[in-house]
Amino acid sequence: MNDTIRDVVFVDGVRTPFGKAGKLFEETRADDMIIRCIRSLLRRNPGLPPERVDEVALAATTQIGDQGLTLGRTAALLAGLPKSVPGYSIDRMCAGAMTAVTSVSSAIAARQYDIAIAGGVESMSNHPMGEGVDPNPRIIAEKLVDPEALNMGNTAENLHDLYPHITKARADAYAVGTQQRYAAAVERLSADVTTMAARSTDDGWTVATADELPRPGTTLEGLANLRTPFRPHGRVTAGTAAPLTDGATACLLADAETAAELGLPVAMKMVGYAFAGVDPETMGSGPIPATEKALARAGLSIEDIGLFEINEAFAVQVLAFLDHFKIADDDPRVNPWGGAIAVGHPLASSGVRLMTQLAREFAVHPEVRYGITTMCVGLGQGGTVIWENPNFKGAK
Repeated sequence: MNDTIRDVVFVDGVRTPFGKAGKLFEETRADDMIIRCIRSLLRRNPGLPPERVDEVALAATTQIGDQGLTLGRTAALLAGLPKSVPGYSIDRMCAGAMTAVTSVSSAIAARQYDIAIAGGVESMSNHPMGEGVDPNPRIIAEKLVDPEALNMGNTAENLHDLYPHITKARADAYAVGTQQRYAAAVERLSADVTTMAARSTDDGWTVATADELPRPGTTLEGLANLRTPFRPHGRVTAGTAAPLTDGATACLLADAETAAELGLPVAMKMVGYAFAGVDPETMGSGPIPATEKALARAGLSIEDIGLFEINEAFAVQVLAFLDHFKIADDDPRVNPWGGAIAVGHPLASSGVRLMTQLAREFAVHPEVRYGITTMCVGLGQGGTVIWENPNFKGAK
């Protein structure tokens, strides 16, 4: 029996355009969005025999309606994969797609799968976070968490309290920067956006080709006048938070030998990953211990990381991470092509968006060897995945 751990590679990733909740994809089924992504992956990689796919793992935060019914299996069938291909659903709130990737990657490394598809979808138009849930009253009654932990905006305000040096003005400046970086990179990012038909109440049938949410004209003056909906005289606004978003992502993962056998491209190699828990009331701090744990397991330090893809649930959450690791707010390694404040955050699907974006950045930065994708997670968690650049030619 061969018990050596295999290298896991990220072959390719795609996503739908990201739409504003209640607009572009208002009348589009969530499962149709993820089906479109799976079909695009297969079309972009014609060397992959569909019957070689060993698993389809798909995430949704609100697993109800068209985001329920074991989405990994139903979407695989509807996408045209053979009936022999199994699938399942997974939920770790915002880190759902990230967890789908790490779960199937562990199985690939352990020789249980050769090839898998992982991703996520969220229709926040039709399934707001928390729809249909019934939290156990003991969570509040026994004071396991503060009720504010159930509202993500409140947790961001709490993070400002925890780090009072992260001011509203500083968060506003970060938000303007990420909008500008996205606007400069949108043409590069479009290479991994799959168009699809969409129907909304306002516009009827249309073809969705581009992200709906970016605000390239964002200014500090404009952000300064926004209201703070989560707290009177607070610091979190719509301009420093990821907007409510509809969208889907999917990626193709394989072991290195199988990728070579089938002639599949290798965009990056997984080095390791970690998840960690934090106080639910300040859930935005989750990426800090998750990254520390992942780096320690990999035998790396923060100085070894040449690119950071940090999910921008809120600006304060990114700034807390940067302060902890002594990284400047405008460090060019951090979200160089913009982040979720600009492009949107369709909850469970965002982890693969981060990975696909990092893979594109690796391709134009052969001097960078390692990068990370990291995100905070509702109810007090963080997740981090470390990746290695196959294009690495040595540091400049």
